[in-house]
This record gives sequence, C-alpha cells and structure tokens, in this order.
Amino acid sequence: MSHPQNKVALITGSARRIGAFTAEYLHQRNYDIILHYRASGDLAKTLRDKLNAARAHSCIALHADLADPEALQQLAEQTKSWKHRLDLLVNNASSYYPTQLGETTQEHWQDLFSSNARAPYFLIQSLHPLLLASQGNVVNIIDAMATHPNVDFIPYNMAKTTLHTLTRSMAKLLAPSVRVNSVSPGVMLWPVGDHDPSAEEKEKIVAQVPLQRMGTEQDIARTIYFLAEDAPYITGQDIAVDGGQSLV
Repeated sequence: MSHPQNKVALITGSARRIGAFTAEYLHQRNYDIILHYRASGDLAKTLRDKLNAARAHSCIALHADLADPEALQQLAEQTKSWKHRLDLLVNNASSYYPTQLGETTQEHWQDLFSSNARAPYFLIQSLHPLLLASQGNVVNIIDAMATHPNVDFIPYNMAKTTLHTLTRSMAKLLAPSVRVNSVSPGVMLWPVGDHDPSAEEKEKIVAQVPLQRMGTEQDIARTIYFLAEDAPYITGQDIAVDGGQSLV
C-alpha cells in the first residue's frame, strides 16, 4: 500500500521518454507520482497502471494542454486535491522543433514559450504553498545547448534561457524553504518524426561530445533525484548532464 507519508512528485510531460523514466525511477524510491500528459494518453495510462500494480494508489495520470491557461490551472488544482501535498515539481514538458527566420509563426512562438517558460512559472505560482509546506523542490529541465546560438532553434533557445532565469529567480524568492534547480540534458534521445537526424548526422553529433557517447534517461533521473534528496545546500544551480558537450 501507498504510505500516507510518501513524498509526491508532479512530472510534466511524463508519458514517455525522460519524463516516464524519471517517474519510474522516483516511484521505485517511494515517491507517489502525478503523471502529466498532453497527447500520449494511452502511454500515460499504461504507466499509471504499471506503477499502481507495484504499489496501490501511488500514481494518477492527468491530462492538460499546457498552452491553455485554464487547463494549466486545472492541473494545479487536481495536483493539490490528490494527496494534499507536493514535494517535487519537475517541469519537464517541452515543445522542441526548428523555426526558420521568415517562417516562424505567432503560433510557433506561443507553443514554444507556453511549455518551456509560461507553464513552469504558473505551476510554481499555483503550487508553491504545497512546496513550502513540504520544504520541497523544483527541478526544471532546460537544455545543455540552450545558451549556444543555434540559428535553427532561436525561439526554442530563448524559451529555455527564460526557464534558466526562472530557476535562479525562484531559487532566490522561495529560499530558504524551497530549493529550485535545473538539469540541462545533452545528447540523450533523438527527436522523433521529421526532426530525426540521419545516421551520418547522429555519428557527427556524438563525435563532438567529449565523453564520445550519448547519455541515457537514467543519467537525468539520477540527477533529479540527487537534487531533490541529496543536495540540501544546492539551490539556483543548473547541472549540465551532457558528457561535456556544452564545453565544445
């Protein structure tokens, strides 16, 4: 059974990839999990059922389009009402795609900033009373290359650097009760669909990483757990989990 004192984590964008892996990783370490998804409902519900089979009443899956302010607020309200506590908020959900100058639309801009910057701010605003009560943590997922100009991803990179500003500002505002940090993944998982690089491009990208290999979802999950559980004197910091890629 789920113990009433289990810590609770909300992970946005946790139906698949890094978010889903992190949810399982934290669940195995006695966190109860609030999964959030936008489009991947079947995956989220499958993961929810798997976690509840391992420990009853330990996971729920909530749908929200983070670009919709009402849905965002509803996600926060449902989070509050589930177990009336929150110990860890992981702002992981992220839109990611190239936008060319001359072809970028207002909708692209809204979408990229909604998931990567606006939603994290308003979730923290809504949920910080619960985090204060639990002396909890926020971990924002940025991007190790966000500060490296990439002309194909200017609005995306702008949104991620905004999230870095949010991390530092909220760390200052919410101290000493709540710690706020960020994790910046490097080359982990290739994009799916149209933006998946060719085999040759992938080889070239990995060759530029000083550690000469890709990272894994476990590298990110372990760092999130470290920040939440084993780093009581760290706040306002960004940890690049990128094999040294951002040094290049």
